[in-house]
Amino acid sequence: MPVTPSPSVPVPPSSSVVVVGSANADLLARTTVHPAPGETVLGRDLQVLPGGKGANQAVAAARLGARVAFVGAVGDDEFAEAATSGLREAGVELDRLAVVPGGTGVAVVTVAADGENSIVVVPGANGTVGAAAVGRHADLLGAAAVVVLQGEIPRDGVEAAARLAGGRVVVNLAPVIEVEPAVLRRADPLVVNEHEAHGALELLDGGGAGGLADEDVVARLRAAGVPSVVLTRGARGALVAGGEADPGGVAVHAPRVDAVDTTGAGDAFVGALAAELARGSGLVDAARLAVRVGAFAVRGSGAQPSYPWAGDDLP
Repeated sequence: MPVTPSPSVPVPPSSSVVVVGSANADLLARTTVHPAPGETVLGRDLQVLPGGKGANQAVAAARLGARVAFVGAVGDDEFAEAATSGLREAGVELDRLAVVPGGTGVAVVTVAADGENSIVVVPGANGTVGAAAVGRHADLLGAAAVVVLQGEIPRDGVEAAARLAGGRVVVNLAPVIEVEPAVLRRADPLVVNEHEAHGALELLDGGGAGGLADEDVVARLRAAGVPSVVLTRGARGALVAGGEADPGGVAVHAPRVDAVDTTGAGDAFVGALAAELARGSGLVDAARLAVRVGAFAVRGSGAQPSYPWAGDDLP
């Protein structure tokens, strides 16, 4: 189906982002508190929204004006439309999206009154985005200015995409999967939160990050061969190391906002970061925009519906 970008979003021809990743339908339930093991709590409402880390990041980049193509898969079931609706609305190119027999990926998301969430993901069609599927798009990956990868597709799909990428590779190791260390050493940047950084260090040098200061964590990742690192720190912003950043890391502070729902805020950050890098911005400047986009996202419900469009006022 042809996709017409929203007229409110400029699409500069110099901007080229390819996201290889997951597309899900998010079943979003709101409740006062998260249930304890064995406990039943009453929810306030249920929504079916577009999600998946890959799709979220693609939408975030496209809404900010990047030209974005998405490589992934959905099933031939009733959730496929929900999973792709946000991509279509944002003008993401979907010529490389496969429709496979079976179920679309689904995430069951519970959001408590404080805005924090818990998520269970059923991969569905995302499990078919392996090396063979990714290899069919070598031309696209080779020509992209920025290729964005995450951990919600099979590891061999992530590894194949990293090998085929001709430009800059942004790896968001979320969730942490046991990819080849070469994938992390191809990342420029590797984007991880404080928990994911621990997993990345185990993959690279066999040690964890327990008890280390954030600056020491990024220094160890860089010493293990990662060209640049963006360590996301939630409401505290991010720590950027590598590229033009100070070797000891540059702290990028996030604006203070009242959080309604943190679902997909990290993906909003990654998508914004990729869009800015594709435009030619430096890593620190890209991270400065990304923390503002992430702060914007937590003020609304769901993932993709809460992301800003180009021209929106950011905090």
